[in-house]
Amino acid sequence: MQVILMERVAKLGQMGDVVDVKPGFARNFLLPQGKALTASQKNISNFETQKAQLETRNLETRKEAEDLASRLDGQTFIVIRSASDAGALYGSVTPRDAADAATDGGFIVDRKQVALIKPIKNLGLHEMAVRMHAEVTATIILNVARSQEEAELQATGKSIQELAAEEEAAAEFEISELFDDMGAAASDGFEEVPEPTADEASEETEG
Repeated sequence: MQVILMERVAKLGQMGDVVDVKPGFARNFLLPQGKALTASQKNISNFETQKAQLETRNLETRKEAEDLASRLDGQTFIVIRSASDAGALYGSVTPRDAADAATDGGFIVDRKQVALIKPIKNLGLHEMAVRMHAEVTATIILNVARSQEEAELQATGKSIQELAAEEEAAAEFEISELFDDMGAAASDGFEEVPEPTADEASEETEG
């Protein structure tokens, strides 16, 4: 099926290109979202008539998108989730979660703009791509943690495994300190009896 692109579409072409696509892709994605029109002679003619206007509008929206992307790119947002001690998530982190976190952080982001770079299955810092415009993309970071405190520690660059190891080491240190204190207290309460001298021993024998 041939369509004429109304904006740049990744891996397909630029605005005004007439391209061949699968009918399902056109009907379910390109046409409903206004990214393309069927490549009829009428639509191609209309596009040529409106081309300058469309290109100007596209340039304006791209500049707006670039401005927002410059402020959004590299931002980190915290998402609290339940997970095992090993860091495996019990639930999932979705594009909607990312959009909600960014919106809570003061940015207007729709879940349809968010693309998972890779599935998020563990606690930690994860990147997500946000498409602000057909030609503009920003990258955000989701700090997925079990608590606000854990998120703050992860933000310093420590993994959940390192945090768990530090907690275990701290617990072992506290236990060893406790036993040392108990041992010191016991020795303080024990009065050592000196061994008798040779003279004292002979006196006891004669007596």
